[in-house]
Parts: sequence; structure tokens; C-alpha cells
Amino acid sequence: MSSLFPTFARYPITLVKGKGSRLWDDQGKEYLDFMTGIAVTGLGHVPERVKNALVSQLDQLWHVSNLFYTPNQEKAAKLLTDNSCADAVFFCNSGAEANEAAIKLARRYHQTVLGNGRYEIVTFTKSFHGRTLATLTATGQDKVKEGFLPLPQGFVHVPMNDLAALEAAITDKTAAVMFELIQAEGGVHIADPAFVKAVRELCDRHGLLLILDEIQTGMGRTGKMFAYENYGIEPDIFTLAKGIGSGFPVGAMLAKAPLIPAFTAGSHGSTFSGTPIATAAIIATIETMLIEQAPQRAAASGELLLSRLKEALGGLPNVVEVRGQGLLVGIECAGPVADTITELQHRGLLVITAGPNVLRLLPNLLVTEQEINEAVGILASVLTEQAAAKSAAE
Repeated sequence: MSSLFPTFARYPITLVKGKGSRLWDDQGKEYLDFMTGIAVTGLGHVPERVKNALVSQLDQLWHVSNLFYTPNQEKAAKLLTDNSCADAVFFCNSGAEANEAAIKLARRYHQTVLGNGRYEIVTFTKSFHGRTLATLTATGQDKVKEGFLPLPQGFVHVPMNDLAALEAAITDKTAAVMFELIQAEGGVHIADPAFVKAVRELCDRHGLLLILDEIQTGMGRTGKMFAYENYGIEPDIFTLAKGIGSGFPVGAMLAKAPLIPAFTAGSHGSTFSGTPIATAAIIATIETMLIEQAPQRAAASGELLLSRLKEALGGLPNVVEVRGQGLLVGIECAGPVADTITELQHRGLLVITAGPNVLRLLPNLLVTEQEINEAVGILASVLTEQAAAKSAAE
């Protein structure tokens, strides 16, 4: 009997080794990984530059607390600000903590810098922002909230791409609008460009902060280093995790200069915020992405993957739509996909769901054309066979 809490619905696979786009289980079976730890291992498994940086750092310094300066933390923060619209970074340990920091910064900015007492955050239905009490309350899905009452006050949910609903939700208590440009967990739903620009204008008009959750869309995933670059707007605050450390647990909350005075000494903190080891992983990850032009490669590979999927799956009665941006792709099916996931695993391909009816594909940003063709071939075989079996049964 396991000594772990049964909080994860685990597949009956024990993974022990990974390299590039490949994983191996404890029986020696090889898998093509189109999950990447849910958009985490963006450079593939065990990327050399990141591995070498971590090994080197392990011989130097692990932890000293944030009562002292460390060179890695300053360098990692500068790499992020030099390559984004942000001016300041707060490091943390996960996406939920990054979003929690964003919520706290927005409230504190309004209350201590502007002095207007605003605290409400508007988010969107089908969103996912994390598992802390504040971030699961911000999440626009009821299933993550069951059994955790009472939930914190100050969150309002409206449908994404519905500007009228958003405008109606704004009151004199509203501090910020927070959303994902692609709702990855919610079904790979993409924000409409006109809506995104209208939200930016609405925030400016009402004195609200725009917070973008880039936990899954950031770090090259959508074909740009950050997804907001696809929309021609800039957020006031945005959050990162997952792909920022190539598998090492780390997150970050980034903001523009006017918000810096809201986070004074002692106003927020974290024991493991930006440790020498974590920031070594960030530095090596970003440097590798820049050297390898990973976002640009993700854009090209994403176009190839989408076109091959649409060609291979077009006309199948059990496929409703193929959609996505960069290497964040969803295949919406006519029914639940749990059995499809299992069969794909049997054939050596790992993908994940995005809701009960959507297959989500998240290959690493350096995925090859051969690997894309291999994955599309397996997907097409399984979905075609399932469609034929259902037709025969009817």
C-alpha cells in the first residue's frame, strides 16, 4: 500500500528515464512524449546546458535565504526583464504561488499605493489558476472547489470573449482582470485577438490592472517567448512557471515599474524564492531558448503539427475540431477521450486531456519533424480505428 495521499489519478506507468522527446518506463518500454510533464520540459528531457548548470551549481551553493544577495537571482531576473515588457521579478516555487503573488500585488497596489481600497479580481469561466485557496477560487471551474468552503472573497467570473459580461462585472471594487490567453486546462480555448485588445483598453479606461497567467503559455510555448506578444498588447503583471526551469520547480511573477512600490520589504516573501539552484536552471533554460531560437522553432513546428493533424483527422466523425497555437494543441473529440489516452499509451505516445473530451498535445519546443509525423501517425491510427469500431457497433 502506498504511503502517498491518493490526490493524483495516476496512469499505470512508472517512468524512470528521459532524454529529448523520449521517455522509458521501468519495463524498458519507450514512449514519445507529447505531454512534457504538462508543458514543463520545454527543451526536452535532461537538456545538456541546463543539466551542466545544475551540476555546477550543486558544487557551489544551494541555499542562503533572501536576507542575502545571490548573483544567479539577479542574472535570472535580468534575463526575464530584458526579454519581456516587465521591469521587476518575484521568484517563487510554482505557478499557483506566482498567481497568488500576482493577486496580492494587484490588491496591495490599489490599497497601499493608490489608496482606493479595491480588491476584486475578475477571471473567466473554464480558467485554471492553481490549487491554493485564492487561486482555486480564481479558477473558473467548480470541480476544483468542492469541499474547500468557505472560499476567499473577491473573485468574479465571466465568460471569456464576452466583453459585455466583463464590462457589467466591473464595479468600484474591481482591482484587476486576470486571464489565460489560451485556456489550456479548460479545453485549449483561445482568446479572440479583438477581445484581448478590448480588455486592455477596458483596464486602462477603468484604472484596472491586467494580469496574464502565462504559466502554460509562456516560455516559447505559443511561438513567442510569451503569449501576449501574439496579441500586440502588454500586461501590467504576468506569471510564469512550468517551462521556466526545464523541470526544476520554480515560478515567477513579473510586473511593470509602477507596481514596484507596492511590494516593499516584508510585504511578501518565500523561503525558497529564487534559490541559487533554481535560478541556475532558469538562466540555463532561457539562454538555451535564445541560442536555439526555441520560440521560433515552436511557431514553425506548431504550424506543421496543426496542418498534419487537420489533414490526417479531417472527416473523422469522432473528431470535432483541431485547434491551438504554437505547440499547445487540442483535439476536441465527440466523446470522452480516456480510452483514447490509454490506447495511445499502449502504442508508445503520451498525451494528456484538457477536459473530458479534448486531447492536449504539448511536445517540447525542439521537437523534430520526424517526431511530429510519428505522433500524428499514431493518433490517426487510433482515432480512425475507434471511429470504425463505433460505426460497426451502430
